[in-house]
Amino acid sequence: MRYTVIIYCLFACLLSTDLLAQKQDSLYGPREKKSSKVKKAADNVKKALAAGDEEKTAKEYEILANELINKGDYGKAEDYLTKAKGIYQRLKQEDKVGVVTRDLAKVQELQEKTKLAIENYESAAQKARDSNLERVNLNDAGRLRTANPQKQEALAQDNAMIFEKEGKKEEASNAYKQVAESQVVQNNTTEAITNFKKAIEISPDRKEVAAITNKMANVYASDNQLDKAITLAENILAESRNAHDAEQQIDQLHILSKLYGQQHKYQQAGVLLKEAYSLSVTSGNTGKAKSSALLLAKLYEEQNRKDEANSIYRAFLNDLDSIIKKDSSLIDAKLFEVTEDRIKELEKEKVLQTELMNRKTRFNYFLIGSVAIMSLLLFFIIRALRSIRIKNKKIALQSLRREMNPHFIFNSLNSVNQYIAENNELEANKYLTSYSSLMRNVMENSGKDLVPLNVETDHLKKYLELEHQRFREKFDYIITESKDIDAEATLIPNMLIQPHLENAVWHGLRYKDGKGKLLLEFQKKGKRIDVIVTDDGIGITKSRLLKTENQKLHQSRGINNTMERISLLNDIYKMDISVKAEEINNNQDTGTRVIISIPIITKPNADI
Repeated sequence: MRYTVIIYCLFACLLSTDLLAQKQDSLYGPREKKSSKVKKAADNVKKALAAGDEEKTAKEYEILANELINKGDYGKAEDYLTKAKGIYQRLKQEDKVGVVTRDLAKVQELQEKTKLAIENYESAAQKARDSNLERVNLNDAGRLRTANPQKQEALAQDNAMIFEKEGKKEEASNAYKQVAESQVVQNNTTEAITNFKKAIEISPDRKEVAAITNKMANVYASDNQLDKAITLAENILAESRNAHDAEQQIDQLHILSKLYGQQHKYQQAGVLLKEAYSLSVTSGNTGKAKSSALLLAKLYEEQNRKDEANSIYRAFLNDLDSIIKKDSSLIDAKLFEVTEDRIKELEKEKVLQTELMNRKTRFNYFLIGSVAIMSLLLFFIIRALRSIRIKNKKIALQSLRREMNPHFIFNSLNSVNQYIAENNELEANKYLTSYSSLMRNVMENSGKDLVPLNVETDHLKKYLELEHQRFREKFDYIITESKDIDAEATLIPNMLIQPHLENAVWHGLRYKDGKGKLLLEFQKKGKRIDVIVTDDGIGITKSRLLKTENQKLHQSRGINNTMERISLLNDIYKMDISVKAEEINNNQDTGTRVIISIPIITKPNADI
């Protein structure tokens, strides 16, 4: 169980920090990778938009939507189909509007957006170019409206006959699948199998055939005909091997192992899961490797083979770095994200271009209004430049805010490894729980400039808890808050205080002889809040003498980051934040005090 927790925590942390950064950096390195189908489709959309060809753009939107559907990203597919529909409506191409509307209804049905899907099926029926197309759209709308499986079966059967007669194999296959699914609900297993087979016979798509075959295998399995289910799953596995489709092979190996497990053939199930894990590692599929490892470990744990389960967990941890480095899906996702951002920019430029053309036309017809139009255009340009400047500052602020201390992450992971090596399960679990909670807190709020005070104090408590666990013999800490501060309604800058706590621990208290104290106070001073970080460490002067060049550089970078963020916050939100650091050096005490003065901002007044 402890390794299960470690896998989930390290998997999340590694993907979100150094290794993912390495993947993104490699996008601009000398090695080129083959683009995914989604990326190619997105590139074609970008080209069509840049060329200003609306009909071509709409067609490319449809193609991109289909690729996204194949990937299972139905939400984005719906967005692009909606854009294609809008263009066809603007061009008054009603037949294409009807086709896209039906596709839109189908993708909404896949997302269980039943009401919207019914509306679009009915709209597609109104725009259908022939009576058969009108009929199938009304059948689909009726199928979604009723909860009676017999009526659903009859409507889907009618569609199957129409599509098969017209030679539309993909649509006919989908209709037969719907017939079979309705029959499964009615416990009509024999007829369901027959219609699944019809769907397979006419389907032109290999992956769809595999999906339908697996549905048929599920029917056999639920009817306790496990041998037939296994035979079907093995046939799909063989076909995926012939097609060199690693991802489908892994999925089929998982399905087969589950079926063998139902037959209590645990050895065969284990062999299949080992093969799935090995293939996941070889093909660089991080998600599949994780799921294969967890399934195999679970199988061992159910057989009380805990040593072998732990061995699988350790193997996954050892392999994780190399798997992620080979995982091209991370690069593909980033490339698509970049292309998609460019598509959005081009769409905005297209809107702006249309507006400018309209202004030019009005200028030609109304020469006397030229001065007014130029003034208006200048106004828009100035406003756009100002908006871009603010946006760039917000992006810079976000980038600075998302910087995390790699030294802290590295030492945290080393601490986990140390606990594991010492077989200290209690401390490892405790540390991992705090660490994963802190990481989740950071990531959930990473997109926000301001957060409620109670959220920020919770984050700081978790951070200090981790540092205290690591340097328990070096310091204790106290966090105090004025009673007249409404912690839920008061907003403060996100992660602005943490670097000062880090300096206090790492550069003051860590080098102190004996145990020190760290005090974090939130005091209300009129319309401002003073955040005071006080430590009784060695002080600024002595700390500078002890630091190496690397430590000086790290501290300088952290302080510069903080001061840059304060400057940006003051510029964007007119906050007037100030920071004052002073050394405590008297006869009895040494240390450092940092006072961060922040104006009080409450939620109703926040414009974030």
